[in-house]
Amino acid sequence: MFHQIWAALLYLYGILLNSIYPCPEHSQLTTQGVDGKEFPEPHLGRWYFIAGAAPTKEELATFDPVDNIVFNMAVGSEPTQLQLYATIRTKNGSCVPREWIYHLTKGSTDLRTEGRPDMKTKLFSNSCPGGIMLKETGHGYQRFLLYNRLPHPPEKCVEEFQSLSSCLNSKAFLLTPRKQEACKWPSD
Repeated sequence: MFHQIWAALLYLYGILLNSIYPCPEHSQLTTQGVDGKEFPEPHLGRWYFIAGAAPTKEELATFDPVDNIVFNMAVGSEPTQLQLYATIRTKNGSCVPREWIYHLTKGSTDLRTEGRPDMKTKLFSNSCPGGIMLKETGHGYQRFLLYNRLPHPPEKCVEEFQSLSSCLNSKAFLLTPRKQEACKWPSD
């Protein structure tokens, strides 16, 4: 009898806690389609890296020296490719250009990064206007990344991302400072 009462109290406590700190079900994350019809059009163009979240700080360490990152996604040389260019402004003021190719995976929502066979990227819709969330997984890491069309989206967008990623077992959080001017594109 005592165990049944205790179990009922714990159950009610869980319901109360969940109502105070609602945590959406993982299934509420909507994967963006990569069927070639609606994708990649909405995702082409300029994106600003806003924040990252992961289970551990080590999985975000690559972003520690970063002040801001601006990405440009373009159609690749083949229909199943996306070309991604980035300009990275480090906290010490340096500009670092990067580029890589995503391969669209037929019959899957995964994007594969050329030269990194262990890395998978999934795109998720975001309730924030002009926002998108990525989930990157690879050998020994998993992280969620928030991007937006604006360099400084509303604070509510960042709070929602942090809350959602925390619910998905990402306890480490990194917000890019975005205090310095973004690097110029080579074509600018």
